[in-house]
Formats: sequence, C-alpha cells, structure tokens
Amino acid sequence: MRNLLIILTMSAISFGQAPVGDSRNTYVPNTDTHFKAREYKTLQEWEARKAHLRKQILSAAGLVPMPEKTPLHPQIFGRTEHEDYSVEKVLLETMPGFYLGGNLYRPLKKTGKLPAVMTAHGHWLYGRLENQELASIPGRSINLARQGYVVFSYDMVGYNDTIQTPHRFAGPQFQLWSFGALALQLWDSIRVVDFLQSLPDVDAERIAMTGASGGGTQTFLLAAIDDRVKYSAPVNMISAIMQGGCVCENAPNMRFDTSNLDIGAMMAPRPMLMVAATGDWTKNTPAEEYPAVRRIYELYGKGDNLETVQFQADHNYNKQSREAVYKFFAKHILGDSNAEKYAERNFEVDLPNNLLALHNRTLPANALTFEGVFDQWKQTARAQTAATRDPEAIRERLMYSLGAEWPEAVLNEAAGERVVLSRTGRGDRVSGIWIAGKGLPALVVHPDGAEAARKSPAVQDLIRAKRTVLLIDAFQTGPAVAPRDRSHDHFLTFNRSDDASRVQDILTALKFVGTKQPGKIELIGLGKAGPWALFAAAVAPAELKLKADLSGFDGSDQDFLDRFFVPGIQKAGGLHAALLLTEGMRK
Repeated sequence: MRNLLIILTMSAISFGQAPVGDSRNTYVPNTDTHFKAREYKTLQEWEARKAHLRKQILSAAGLVPMPEKTPLHPQIFGRTEHEDYSVEKVLLETMPGFYLGGNLYRPLKKTGKLPAVMTAHGHWLYGRLENQELASIPGRSINLARQGYVVFSYDMVGYNDTIQTPHRFAGPQFQLWSFGALALQLWDSIRVVDFLQSLPDVDAERIAMTGASGGGTQTFLLAAIDDRVKYSAPVNMISAIMQGGCVCENAPNMRFDTSNLDIGAMMAPRPMLMVAATGDWTKNTPAEEYPAVRRIYELYGKGDNLETVQFQADHNYNKQSREAVYKFFAKHILGDSNAEKYAERNFEVDLPNNLLALHNRTLPANALTFEGVFDQWKQTARAQTAATRDPEAIRERLMYSLGAEWPEAVLNEAAGERVVLSRTGRGDRVSGIWIAGKGLPALVVHPDGAEAARKSPAVQDLIRAKRTVLLIDAFQTGPAVAPRDRSHDHFLTFNRSDDASRVQDILTALKFVGTKQPGKIELIGLGKAGPWALFAAAVAPAELKLKADLSGFDGSDQDFLDRFFVPGIQKAGGLHAALLLTEGMRK
C-alpha cells in the first residue's frame, strides 16, 4: 500500500484521492465531541505516539524547554497533631515569586521511608478545604495519612492560598506565550513531586496521585509527562465524550488529533484505577474508555495494572469512590489486598484557620502580581530562546506550536493547470494552479489565493521566464474561504488556528513540488502571506530559497495578534527563531 501511495503521489494525475471538501471546516472537534479510540497494533507504534503526545502536552503548557527548577524554599509550619496523624501548612515557591499553598498530612507513629500521595482538589467551591457528601478533600487526606502515606493536598491556581492569579483567565496575548492556568498547575504539580521527593520521610519511588474532575485532569496530565508518578487514580474524568470544561484543562494546542483516551493511557504500564460514575461523562467507562485504555496496557503485557470501578452517583469523589482508591493504593503500593482494612474511618476536619497557610499571614515580600507572573514567564521564554543553539530543537518547538507535520506523501488530482492536494488520512484540501516549466521551481503564496497570485508582477515574471510555478489557495484564502464553526469553548485546544493551517498547506505544497521536481525550491510569500511563508520555511526539511514579505512585521505580540496568530508561537521563539532557521535561505 505504501508503494502504491508513492506511485500515485508522483504521477501528474491521480484521480479520486483528494477530498471534495476540506475536513478542517467540516470536522471541528470540541470538548463534547464523542471521540473514538485509536488502535495501536504494536508497542513500538504506541511508544512513538506517546513520545509525540508528551511533547505536545509540554509544548501546549509552555514547558518546552522546561523552566529551571529554582529552590522551592518550603515553609512548613502550623503543625496540628491528632490521635494518629498530623497536619501542617505549606507554602512552596514553585517559581521565583510564585507561591503554591497546601497541607501536609502525615501518619503518627510510623518510621522509615513512606509512600506519598498527591491530591488535587478539582473545581469544588472551597478548593482543598471542600468537605461535603460528594467530595471531602480533607477526608481523603486524613484517611490516607492514617493508612501510612505522607499526603500533600495542594491548590489549583486562584484557590485558597494560591492567589496571585485568578483561576480562569485567558486571552490571545496569553495564548501566544502558552501562559494559562493549565501551564501553571502542571508546573506546580511537577514541583510538588520535587518537594515530596525532598522530604526525609518519603520514599521517592512510591509517589501516587489522585483527584476528581479538574483534579482528575491534573492527575492524568502529570502522569502523562512525569514518570515519577508511579500510581494514579483519576476520578470521574477520563472520558471519550467530555474532555474538561475549564481553561485549566484545555490549553490551546493540547488535544490536536487526540483526546483524553490517549492522554490517560500514557500512564501505562504503571498501575492506574479509573473511577467512574453513572451520572456524569464517565457513564460509559466500563464499556468504552476502560477497554480502550486496557488495550494499551496489554501492549506491555500489564493489563492487570489497570482497573476500573463505577458507582451509581453523580459527579463526585464521595466515600464509595474514596474507598475504592484506598483499596487500590493499598494493593499496589502497600502490598495489602485485605480490602476490609481500608474502609473509610470517621474523621473530623480541622477548622479553616488551621489549614490555610495565609491565615493571619501575607505572601512573602517577593511575591509577584498577576502582571508580574506573566512578565516573568515571558522573560524566561525569551532567555531560553536566546540560549538555545541547536537548530533542530528550535525547529521542533516551532513545529509543535504550529501543530504542523512534513507529509510522508501528498495525494493529488490534476486537470489541466488545476491541481488539488491532500495529505493521506487527513482530509484536508489545498487547491491550486500548476504551471509546468523548467529551472528552479517556485511555490507562490498570496493572501487572496492562487488567482490573485497569478496576477501579481512576481508571478508574471516567473511565467515569462518559463519557470515551474505552483500557486495555492492556502487555508481560508481565495475560493478556499468557507464557514468554520469557531463558537465552541476551547476551540484552539482541538483545532489549529487559520494561520497555523496555512503553514501546513505550504508544507504540503512544498512536499508536492519536491516530489514532482526534486531539488531546491523557491518559496515566495506575498503581502500578508509573508509570515506564513517564513514560518513554513523555518520548519520545512527541504532545500529552499525564500522571499517572504515581512514589511512592518517586527515580531511584537501585536504583530502576531494582527498578522500571524498561532498559540504558543512566541513561547517557541517567535520571529527570532524563524529568522535564525531561515538565515541561509534569505540571502
């Protein structure tokens, strides 16, 4: 089949290959799309996919490259002792001037290195202090401590003691820098692992994590990118029919061509319990999500490391769900299968003043404002870009922010000068004009499409010189302009921006030209298409000569907002990175 595709791609006319319409306009996934599980035939295939998804998640979270792990300066104070456990207040400086609050629960009368459990609270009104029938974060922390774990219950941003940013904030300028609640929370979780591993009473190789709802998302996202999480129990969250409702779960670029089924499965082969409820979006877990994730575990020969349980309940982390987690952790972490020993015991929650780290206290003097946190994020990104010397690392960062790929093959149909291009299995459609000639071939991109390009003086000169020329209707230009539903929340989490899609179309066209006429190609971006051509050239693994109109485009945030909007593009290096990678092409 592969050889057949190559033959079809190399022929001038290949009928029946390109789609009638562009699927990027007709299939617009969102958080409520019913995603189907992808099939992986071999462990090698899955491991390659997992490596790609890990980088995609980290890129979307603004953690490529990873920030420096500066000193946490942990403040542990306000200890309260109960009969069989203690609780302390904690402040961690996860980034310079940015503070995370939480509570450390420890068993009394236990010695040696103990396993640790991270608990993420989710979107309950009172955050980590929530204590009601549907969810008690202190209740599960107390019971886990009694069972022999060191437990750290910590805030999402904007909750309780972690108050330097709101919880829900978003906007195009933040998106350019991959700055948001998801980014900060994932980084906080990484630093929590660092903190727990630094404690003298914690076994660094036995760290677990659990949480429900948004806390479930935090759990499986951390497990996906940090192998130090050895056991996990995401509650009421891994679903094929709902991917998360908050900006802290849905950073732009996060779920290109994927869903929580794949992301949740990245925990494999480490032990994981999928807790589900009949009254929320995990209602199908036993029949759909669990079998899909288990197939990944079975590629490792570790199917039994994945378990699921479902309760007749609404969205929750209630007593039944908590007891299921206690038993699962006891079995896999403590090596104890005696379920009766891990029934939940009655508990009494401390008053808020005994749990809140900032009760009658202020943040440290170096604490940043919200604007200061964002400014520091940008300064760090610029310093990382300036310090990176490896062109391939820079190219990869841009590639992930664009959500782009260099096609293995390009399908095409031709009728006279008219050509239609598409990528295998992608459903995209790029129409254009192919003018056969001789000498150095040229791909010309105009912001108004192929016909507008044909009329330009630059293309008229190429035609007079009898050069080979391809002119394309890049995404949403010329006759390719079409309705595209952008109304759903978190649109950019699942769908590439128009400008990112235009870069992809240029890459697809470059691959086609190189197949038809191997060798160097001249890429010309006219007018507003100049930045599209520049960034395509920066990531294309092809020998190019580049002419890109950048008049007035200096790489400021406003330039990107107005002329080349791609989430994460500034975090990936922006104009500086693109110019660096194309330096030899522009001479």
